[in-house]
Amino acid sequence: MLRRAFEASKHPMARPPALGTSDTISPMAGSSSFRRFQQYFSSSVGTKLLIGITGLLLFVYMVLHLAGNALIFAGADVFNEYSHRLIANPLIIPIELGLLAVFVIHIYKTVRMVVVNNAARPIGYQKKAYAGHTSRKSFASSTMIASGLFLLVFVLIHVKQFKFGAYYQTVSASPIRDLYRTELEVFHNPLWVVFYVIGTMVVGLHLRHGIASGFQSIGADHPLYTRHLTTIGIVLAIIIGGGLGLIPIWVYLTH
Repeated sequence: MLRRAFEASKHPMARPPALGTSDTISPMAGSSSFRRFQQYFSSSVGTKLLIGITGLLLFVYMVLHLAGNALIFAGADVFNEYSHRLIANPLIIPIELGLLAVFVIHIYKTVRMVVVNNAARPIGYQKKAYAGHTSRKSFASSTMIASGLFLLVFVLIHVKQFKFGAYYQTVSASPIRDLYRTELEVFHNPLWVVFYVIGTMVVGLHLRHGIASGFQSIGADHPLYTRHLTTIGIVLAIIIGGGLGLIPIWVYLTH
């Protein structure tokens, strides 16, 4: 009898599980955290937050872009030196890749949100109307998708013409790219001037709603300062859109 008991204790099924072990493998903490992160930013709240953050980052870029392009008014030497220092910066490639990622995420999340919202409401409203002075609805907010898609095409053309466009060098002891000449060449054509003016107007229209909406998405929404943010957004949209649109007009009229 003792022998049978001893043999039974040797059987694998009779062995008690070791302390601290399990028949199933628990997921790694890092994987679990990434899954929660992914689920949050796939939700409606997380999607709006991500759209707001990426939109504000693009707004900051537009401010810097306007400041850099405005140096064209200072003349060829200043403008070319600025563009050369910008391109020669070793961080420019990581920055451009990061900016591209922000741009793609902003577009993807926005389009996906619209698709999901339309799928949730297959039958649209019979009649759309403004809610009066309390409504934030405007022409800019109603055309965000259309203006955004136009800006996508606009940006692709802009990058092709200037970043990958005609390459000239300055006549100096240390030649650098003559981007000033490239701009003069592009904006010598009145059709391109009109296209860029329309494009920069659409930029301003998109920012007119996008700036305030971005702050609202990250939680900066309060009766005490929401109206001020909206007003500031409109002013900045006019400055950025108008400033960028002034450059091709100035080049065409003065050169």
